[in-house]
Amino acid sequence: MSKAALWDLDGTIVDSEEYHWHAWRETCAAEGVSITYGQFRETFGWRDDDIVPKLMPGVDPARVAELGEAKEAAYRRMVREKGLDPLPGVVDTLRRLHDHGWLQAVASSAPRENIRVVLEVTGLDRTFDAIVSAEDVRIGKPDPEVFLKAAMRLGVAPERCVVVEDAPAGIEGARRAGMKSVGVGSGRDLSAADIAVPSLKHLPDDALEKLVGQ
Repeated sequence: MSKAALWDLDGTIVDSEEYHWHAWRETCAAEGVSITYGQFRETFGWRDDDIVPKLMPGVDPARVAELGEAKEAAYRRMVREKGLDPLPGVVDTLRRLHDHGWLQAVASSAPRENIRVVLEVTGLDRTFDAIVSAEDVRIGKPDPEVFLKAAMRLGVAPERCVVVEDAPAGIEGARRAGMKSVGVGSGRDLSAADIAVPSLKHLPDDALEKLVGQ
């Protein structure tokens, strides 16, 4: 029976928070709006159509998409210019799962073009069997739509999927989808995950198999 690992992108496969921060600050500054890191951090992981009104109160609703795309273009420029490496343990975990017959998908609230650029720059562009991005869902995490859609594209039942996430919203989305979860990172409360590790370097080789059974 097939089994699948569904991967979040930012904070899980790569740490691109600094690029997102600088891209949002640049975009807001062009509109005459100054934002703090704390304001940015509150919205990290949200969809752009939710972030823009939060960071730029009173913005014309007709410009939300335009401003979101301006930020994403700035982000992609920074990724291409400065480069990006997978987080510790990511490549080994991806390879190990592939070797053991797991299907794998990116299930992220990021725009598809961002995902494509990140995977290209990190050399992971041929690693995944499917991608589900912001354009593919109506509601962001913790709604389970992104994970259920990824499972459907892979043809794997939710109970045979494990979500790899760095954010409580993603862990909750996995729970609502009827999936197991691995929480990765520190500094956030990931206690609701079935397994929580500070880095994928600390993930036992057979951890995901134990979550879904052989």
